[in-house]
Amino acid sequence: MPEVAEKPQEITADAIAEEFGTPFFLYDAQVLTETLCKLKDVLPPGIDILYSLKANPNITICSLLNRAGAGAEVSSVAELKTALRAGVAPSDIIFLGPGKTLSDLTACIDAGIHAVVCESLHEMRLLEQAAAARKAGPIPVLLRINPAFHSKGSGLAMGGKPRQFGIDEEQVRDARPLLEELPHIDVRGFHAYMGTRFLNHQDVVSNTAQILSMAENLAADLGIDLFTVDFGGGLGIAYFDNEEDLDIAMLGKELAEPVAAFRARHPDCRLIMELGRYLTARAGTYVTRALYVKESMGENFVVADGGTNHHMAAVGIGSFVKRNFPVRHLGRPDAPADRVYTVTGPLCTPNDTVVKRALLPEVCPGDLLGIERSGAYGPTASPGLFLSHGYPAEVVVHQGRAVLVRDRDTPEDLLARQHLADFDSAVQ
Repeated sequence: MPEVAEKPQEITADAIAEEFGTPFFLYDAQVLTETLCKLKDVLPPGIDILYSLKANPNITICSLLNRAGAGAEVSSVAELKTALRAGVAPSDIIFLGPGKTLSDLTACIDAGIHAVVCESLHEMRLLEQAAAARKAGPIPVLLRINPAFHSKGSGLAMGGKPRQFGIDEEQVRDARPLLEELPHIDVRGFHAYMGTRFLNHQDVVSNTAQILSMAENLAADLGIDLFTVDFGGGLGIAYFDNEEDLDIAMLGKELAEPVAAFRARHPDCRLIMELGRYLTARAGTYVTRALYVKESMGENFVVADGGTNHHMAAVGIGSFVKRNFPVRHLGRPDAPADRVYTVTGPLCTPNDTVVKRALLPEVCPGDLLGIERSGAYGPTASPGLFLSHGYPAEVVVHQGRAVLVRDRDTPEDLLARQHLADFDSAVQ
């Protein structure tokens, strides 16, 4: 009779906190990989998913997603090196960003990535210069387009209006003479990213269809063959009350027709969807420990050991109204949520409010609170050096085992990069 594998024992937040201290970001490897696999299952065949490292550049997160079938979209040399060390093949990496330096472009050339996404005509000239100096080429390029059309349903629009991102669609149509002057560059397609946090699948379908049509028209105007079209993504997740998660089954179903029609005309064209928040947010929890519970003028405050210095996204940047991320009492998850608390961090600013007037079970000093859906835009989008608290630990739970994937900053770490100038010993 074959042996039955034991189910991994669930590890508690208390046990992780005991081992690694607080605060910390906790990532669930199973949720991370299942999110990607479920999406791949419903999307039309042949759409490649690239993970946007800006959402969470931890090398283990990148590695887990790569093993599950994702490539990488990077925007700095550090992110490029992270993706490569995580095991992502250069042929599955693109590099984008509006402010690339000559050293950035040279790193792309040396790595041999799938494409550099050029966001201005001047950048194309700089890439030509870099490729000529390296005696390399032709370098595969995607032109990032700022489309003439507008998107709807985005939490943050990235195209269709004046932006620092990409090249205006009409400017690209007139760029054919320039391309003929750049022998070390091979424009192989286009990239467009219309926005982020789309929660209505119909908006994503509409954007995708318009981007594919635009790419065909631009390719004809420039006289190039289409080998790659990156139609962005920007799939959202529900953070707040009265929001619902994206219906990915309907997304896949309704994307099938425009994708199939495009593929019939361009069977060799690689189609790319890039995703960051959607892949990682649900897998992460920010765990912070209550230090003090106090009352001020009728309002109950929990002062915790971590706050917006680690999780600025929870403040609601970009929203006119502060809304809470889902929050849970990790020590009493099933107890009645019959108390109202505002949860703050250790910073000397009234803006350090992570959760405002949320219903929770009774909180006592020492209790652990978990800010959920926190796997994206955590430490790297937060002022971790404010008050010199430093950045938190990061932990991944995989098959019942907690693994430290980023050390907590220590005072020694923060001071190691500073230099005390000895002005008294200066040469007279």
